[in-house]
Amino acid sequence: MPKMIVSIDGVVIKEVQLTKDRTTLGRRPYNDIVIDNLAVSGEHAVLQMSGADVFLEDLNSTNGTYVNGKAIKKQQLQNGDTVEIGKYKIKFVHDGASDNYEKTMVIQGGAVVGGAESPAPVGNAAIKVMSGAAAGREVPLVKVVTTIGKPGVAVAAITRRPQGYVVALVEGATKPTVNGNPIGTDAIQLRHGDLIELAGTQMQFIQS
Repeated sequence: MPKMIVSIDGVVIKEVQLTKDRTTLGRRPYNDIVIDNLAVSGEHAVLQMSGADVFLEDLNSTNGTYVNGKAIKKQQLQNGDTVEIGKYKIKFVHDGASDNYEKTMVIQGGAVVGGAESPAPVGNAAIKVMSGAAAGREVPLVKVVTTIGKPGVAVAAITRRPQGYVVALVEGATKPTVNGNPIGTDAIQLRHGDLIELAGTQMQFIQS
């Protein structure tokens, strides 16, 4: 099923499955994909599904809609395309095609790790599970964005940036913590040895 992965400054903030023939995107709260930013028009663009094909149409927005850096009026989206609206980047991923996103893998004990393939890693880093059935398991952070947690409970994203790794809350009423301090949607820099607690699972950030 096709989906849109919304990110800003390299941090994934939401994933939206395209399940309807018509999916609207804009600043107003009644849109299917709401992006609350002044650079986004109230009704900015619409995604239309026709069979396996997905078309993106700009709705005469103030600041325009861009696909892979080019302004568009209406365009069919291809797997891996990046839609740009203001500072937001929205990656189009179609599970029906081979793509750079691998399926989410579930670690025993409920932690979930998945994300986008990355270029060569910058320093080696991993998450070590400290509690639960998967205690002692290490998950290498080989992707640009690695999501951890339980969908519907709490999900956080660990993002690799040039200056190191950061973590931010993606969704969930239960806020994860780093060394006991709650994580919000603002990215927090991770350091070797930091303890992350998320959805009842303790993990340690390891960087070499």
